[in-house]
Amino acid sequence: MIDGEDTMEGADDAVADDALLVLTAMLLTPARFPSVLGDDYVAACGALALEPYEEGYGLVLGQDGEGARWTVVVEDASQVAVAIAAWDCGMEHELSPDERSMVCALPGWPMELAVSAPGVPDPHDPETDGEGPAALAPPDAEAWGPAQRRLGADEIAAQWPVWREQLDDVRFPRPGAGGGPESSVEGEPEGGPSTSPRHPGVRRALAEATAYTEAPPPPGRIRSSYASADARTLRVDGPGWSMVARTDDIALFLLDEEPGTVIPVGRGAALPGLLAALDGLAVHPA
Repeated sequence: MIDGEDTMEGADDAVADDALLVLTAMLLTPARFPSVLGDDYVAACGALALEPYEEGYGLVLGQDGEGARWTVVVEDASQVAVAIAAWDCGMEHELSPDERSMVCALPGWPMELAVSAPGVPDPHDPETDGEGPAALAPPDAEAWGPAQRRLGADEIAAQWPVWREQLDDVRFPRPGAGGGPESSVEGEPEGGPSTSPRHPGVRRALAEATAYTEAPPPPGRIRSSYASADARTLRVDGPGWSMVARTDDIALFLLDEEPGTVIPVGRGAALPGLLAALDGLAVHPA
C-alpha cells in the first residue's frame, strides 16, 4: 500500500490524501516496459510525459478509497522489480515504495486490469475537473493498431511453444535462400498464421531490422529475454511492424496492415546472423 501524504501536487494530491490500494505493478525500463505505451523505451516514457532516464521507473496501478484508478510513477524501479518477481512466484509481497521516490500520480490505467480492490466502488476514472493530464486508458480491444500489434507480439513471445507447434518451418519463406519457399500453406483461417513468401511489409520489416545493426535504434526497440540455455527470445519493433524470434529458430512478424495475422519467416541463410546481431544490440534484463 502506498501512503504518499503531502508529497505531490495537482492530480498527485488526490492520491496523497488517500492511500492507494495496489493492484499490480510493472517496470518501465529500457529492458522491460509495457509495449502498449510505444515501440521503445523513449516512446513509452513520452506517452507518460516522463524523461527517459537510464535507470527507469516503476509503475504502480491501483485505486484510491473512492475506487478511482491511478497510475503512480516511482523512481525505485528495483523495489518494483522485487515485488513483481515475488508475485510471479506466487508469493505475497507488500509493495510500499518510499514516498520520496514518487514522481507523479497519473489518472487512469494504461491497460485493462481484470482485478479490482475489495471494499471500494468499482474502478472508474477520477474526477479532475478538466485540469491536469487526460486519464490513461487501454487501447480499443476491437480495433487493430500499433498497440494491439505490439501486445499481440508480446503474447506470442510469452507463449512461443504453443505458437511454434502450429507451424511447419519447411513451408516458410527463407530470407537469403534462392527462389521461393519450398511449399506454401493454402486455406489458413482468417487471423491464423500466414506464410505469404513475398509480403512487402515483411520485406520492409526485415530491411529495417537489418538497418538497426548498422545504426542502433532507441533503447528498448530491441529486447532480449531468456529462452533456454542456448537461445534468447527477441522482441523487435519498428514503424508498423513487430517481430518475435528465437535466436535458435524462426521469426514471426505482425504488421499494422495485416490485422490479426502472424507471418512466419524461416531461418534460411540470412536470418541466423540477423538475429545474433540484434541480440548483441538488445537491452538484456538485469
